[in-house]
Amino acid sequence: MKPPSGFPFLYQLGHVPGEGFANGVIDLGGGLEVCQISTFHKIWSIHEGGLDNKGASFYEPSPIPEGFYILGCYSQSNNKKLFGWVLAGKDYEEDASNGALKNPIDYNLVWSSESFKIKKDGNGYFWLPVPPDGYRAAGLIITNSPEKPGLDRVRCVRSDLTDKCQTDALIWESSKHSNFQKIYSLRPSNRGTQAMGVNVGTFSCQNLSSLACLKNVKSNLSSMPNQSQIQALIQAYSPLIYMHPDEVYLPSSVKWFFTNGALLYHKGEESSPVKIEPTGSNLPQGCLKDDTYWLDLPIDEEAEETVKKGDLESTQIYLHHVGDWEHLTLRLSNFNGELESIFFSQHSGGTWVTAPQLEFQTGSNKAVTYASLNGHAMYAKPGLVLQGHVGSGIEISNTTTKSKMVLDTGTRYLLVAAESLQGSSSAAIVEPPWLNYKRKWGPKIDYAIAYEIKMVEKLLFFGILKTALRKLVIVLPNEVLGEEGPTGPKVKKNWDGDEL
Repeated sequence: MKPPSGFPFLYQLGHVPGEGFANGVIDLGGGLEVCQISTFHKIWSIHEGGLDNKGASFYEPSPIPEGFYILGCYSQSNNKKLFGWVLAGKDYEEDASNGALKNPIDYNLVWSSESFKIKKDGNGYFWLPVPPDGYRAAGLIITNSPEKPGLDRVRCVRSDLTDKCQTDALIWESSKHSNFQKIYSLRPSNRGTQAMGVNVGTFSCQNLSSLACLKNVKSNLSSMPNQSQIQALIQAYSPLIYMHPDEVYLPSSVKWFFTNGALLYHKGEESSPVKIEPTGSNLPQGCLKDDTYWLDLPIDEEAEETVKKGDLESTQIYLHHVGDWEHLTLRLSNFNGELESIFFSQHSGGTWVTAPQLEFQTGSNKAVTYASLNGHAMYAKPGLVLQGHVGSGIEISNTTTKSKMVLDTGTRYLLVAAESLQGSSSAAIVEPPWLNYKRKWGPKIDYAIAYEIKMVEKLLFFGILKTALRKLVIVLPNEVLGEEGPTGPKVKKNWDGDEL
């Protein structure tokens, strides 16, 4: 079974010279090569429970390239099109006694559906491979019969080639059987540009902690795109961002922001702010956790209004291979260069959306995205999203729709950082000075509602009422009470780590 068509992908990277990016196989070192399998044979399905009460299905990757072996099965909810992958491994270690992969010595039955009175395709059986000493299992095996799988059905991985993993997205749970453990996808516990964990694409049951992800012990970045390939990816996948037709506060380039009057303030010298050079070359570099410096709008009222409104025509997209400010993060496969998902930042949070759920510009790989009115939270679909405690009456309204104001992120962009290129044969990326200004890009703003809430709390005599008020305040979006001037992009967790 192959994931259905209906969304475009890039398959034209072969003509762009490079090392290991999009070549199909990655050498993780230690005798282990891996490839990505996205075609499947369905083993078992359950048709109730889980997301939208649609149930879930369980698959074995198939076919497997010669010399490779499966490391575990794949599962996903039935509320969306089949779209996913798992890794298969190949052992090129010459020492068979200490190979990268070995057969399990047995299986333990984790759970079977025999006692479940629920809509299902027969019964499913969940088996945990029992690895030999010095090896770990990276995934479960699913069967539709009670007989144990053959010992050659799956491979376990040498322990030094594995890393810790954790549960990620919920795949399935049953409201009728509370004693059954939930089913989750897995991801490496340690993620980011310096982390070596590799996602296998398998799944687990809640509280089953014995499964592992893989590790890039080779610690090289040959599977990352080079500068030419980055340019090709940008041209292929750069999203379109639609602004709301009533949007007042448009984006701009950093250079436009500086040259049109943004000012650098220094604590104790507030009366004499400094004009900022177009590249930010006079900004203090590095990061100190203090309020010594911050940026603010021009003092002149007319200039202030100009800068507030921004300038769409000057807007430049700043690219980093992990993340940015209010941003979109595109996750691509290192195996084939295909777009897998996009992260839409939404104030202090955000959402991952897989490729089948994205809207694409007709005839292209470019995802269509939407920026909310005045707040600029990013969404995959137009409409209204309320953020905050539903029913409290205090919520942020995020409204999105199409308009003539659209930003093609592939038209004007600047690659400001790509750590994987440093020290390689590719030209090093020169970081602009403003990128290393890590203090606040604006003053702290306290809104009147924050003061009013404090006054109400003082007037409440009963502790139970004060507790209720505090619980309400906790679930409010930060933007309701006030906003800290945002710190530079390098300070954000997603710069060298992961999103949520």
